[in-house]
Amino acid sequence: MPQPTFDQDALIAAFQNATTRGGAQLRQATSKATLQALQGRELTLKNIRSALKSVSEAASLGAMHNTRAGVAPEVLLEKAVAGMDDALVKAVDANRTALQQFLLLGSDMRDKHLQKALDDLDKFEDTMFAALRKTAQGTGAPLADAWEQVLSKMQLGGTASGAQASATAVQVLEQAQQTLRAGRQAGLRAAQALAEGYAAMASGVLLGMSEALRQPGAAEGTGAGTGTAGGTGTGKRGAKA
Repeated sequence: MPQPTFDQDALIAAFQNATTRGGAQLRQATSKATLQALQGRELTLKNIRSALKSVSEAASLGAMHNTRAGVAPEVLLEKAVAGMDDALVKAVDANRTALQQFLLLGSDMRDKHLQKALDDLDKFEDTMFAALRKTAQGTGAPLADAWEQVLSKMQLGGTASGAQASATAVQVLEQAQQTLRAGRQAGLRAAQALAEGYAAMASGVLLGMSEALRQPGAAEGTGAGTGTAGGTGTGKRGAKA
């Protein structure tokens, strides 16, 4: 198992020594640790799950040893979960930027990498639940009960990162459809302009164009343009969304 890329001992100490007034600092520390755990790694579901598991285990261990009066373990764990969720919102934003670059470079919904990235976005929230449940299962009472309360509450209300991921997927789908639609319209305008100009062209120019269109390279280019306009992949995903 790879070593944590965040200061695990510092996070454990933060939860172990937390007071009833330190909720905001705990949330921020957990978010920072999660982002550090994700830095330098591909944002795959596997790496996200691993980072969340490492961070949640550190927070859980610190909460378990917090003996300060009036500090409820479920409150500490709520701050930990909120911090991890904050970090995942930033991970979603990073995915959105990458997906938009895919589209700017000419990818459409038939691109398998683009499809997988969107599928992974749909699974962000489930990945978070799975990682935290695994951490909870590794603890004993009373911390297991505290985890159950936190996870049940989170499951009912959802997560900010899950909502952001869903919104991003919809946004990217709409952008892909608009790009495809714009490409079709541009092709139609070009065809219309060529048809309207035919009557005014000299016979010699028409002859030259006809010869050029018969060249193998021109035929292949025309075929590629027609294939892009098909967009069957987008239609299927759009219907799903």
